[in-house]
Amino acid sequence: MKTVGIIGSGFSGLAAAASLAKAGYDVTILEKNGSIGGRARQFKVDGFTFDMGPSWYWMPEIFEKFYKNFGHTTVDFYDLKRLDPSYQVIFSKDDVIKIPADYSKLKLLFESIEAGSGEQLDKFMAEAQYKYEVGINEYVWKPGLSVSEYFDWRVVKSVFKLQMFSSIAKQIDGYFKNEKIRQILKFPVLFLGATPENTPALYSLMNYADIKLGTWYPMGGMYEIIKAFEQICIEQGVNIVTNAEVTSINVVGSHVSSVKTTDRTYSFDYLVASADYHHVERQLLRPPSELYTDTYWAKRVMAPSSLLFYLGLDTKLTGFDHHNLFFHTDFDKHADEIYTNPKWPSEPLFYVSVPSLTDKSVAPDGCENVFILMPLATGLDDNEELRQQYFDLICEKIKDIKGIDIRELITYKRSYCINDFKADYHAFGGNAYGLANTLMQTAILKPKIHHPSIKNLYFTGQLTSPGPGVPPSIISGQVVADLIIKANTSQ
Repeated sequence: MKTVGIIGSGFSGLAAAASLAKAGYDVTILEKNGSIGGRARQFKVDGFTFDMGPSWYWMPEIFEKFYKNFGHTTVDFYDLKRLDPSYQVIFSKDDVIKIPADYSKLKLLFESIEAGSGEQLDKFMAEAQYKYEVGINEYVWKPGLSVSEYFDWRVVKSVFKLQMFSSIAKQIDGYFKNEKIRQILKFPVLFLGATPENTPALYSLMNYADIKLGTWYPMGGMYEIIKAFEQICIEQGVNIVTNAEVTSINVVGSHVSSVKTTDRTYSFDYLVASADYHHVERQLLRPPSELYTDTYWAKRVMAPSSLLFYLGLDTKLTGFDHHNLFFHTDFDKHADEIYTNPKWPSEPLFYVSVPSLTDKSVAPDGCENVFILMPLATGLDDNEELRQQYFDLICEKIKDIKGIDIRELITYKRSYCINDFKADYHAFGGNAYGLANTLMQTAILKPKIHHPSIKNLYFTGQLTSPGPGVPPSIISGQVVADLIIKANTSQ
């Protein structure tokens, strides 16, 4: 039985571990922190249950497909509820657009904003569906190790139809004239970590995921997914070791021979790094084993970091939905201060999630669980004074728009930002969710999923193929598992 070590227990690490164990490998996960889940960890305090990271559940078939690989279905683990409205977009106090789950209602909504946009939405969504079906089946499951992977007639003939070389901003602007509709349709690609102007039009597949496949919520919180993955791993015989930070990787010749944690040394036939790629490369590998230079990493376009607040309120809120996007100011200016001229934003957009509106279990009776996220450039100075300054700014904006000062209702408050991402996950630049999916960082242009000279070292997760986000991370873990199985079979 071949042994596999996996560094990190986020979605990609857990998916790789379960898949390899099912194939007969002896798998051990080494997790730095005291609990598993990576950025999708959870904490409980004063009767509140807070998901620390991901809060959107899209592409439910990706989860279902994974569960079915192990003889399970989603309902074996949690109750999945479709949200309606999916979310609301707040442009001002008197200008709020709720996105209905029903497509026919969304068409009528768009038509009320811009004449003819309902028919245009049908055309746009037909393209988005094609991209989703081809992209998910033909692109994201490829490891991106060689251009030859794409020498397939099904792929080649679809390249131009997939609009790989045009931006999604240009595509959306070509269909719709109303700026609000444009912003609503450009929102989903922000999950990919880049501006719509720098994101290939291929990723309108995200609009199909949003509008047609729906926005969902696992009752009990997003950590229920991690618990499901953990159960599957345990059923397959995976050994999970927490509080086991890997401090070095020892390479002999062309193979990893062992890894060292804070208290012992492990030897494996294969090693999968699900931890931060940059950290593994630049800190855990000894020269000359690194694959990429500091200059290379400095030139990468990173997905943003985030300033997060976890709040417990002593009363129920009105005027909020489960997901609330505050688009009250110019996105281009905030985007410039994330990607082009990195700085703390002068007038930020932000997102507020209130899961207790859907799920009473995540807050005490009569209370509210609130999660606030403000996108932020990576690599900035981070301190408590700045966090408080922006918390007050956000609260003032919520007060202006919603007429309520949530500061007066707080019974619990915790912030989380760049320094925490670095400390907890060794996140490069304090990034929140990986490498941006720009054209020049797509497919074979991403950091390699398999080290070319260290034969038994693989990488998985948000800094490699297929990219950031929960479903891509789940796919990434399975792609790496398949590579190892094929490599071992061919020997």
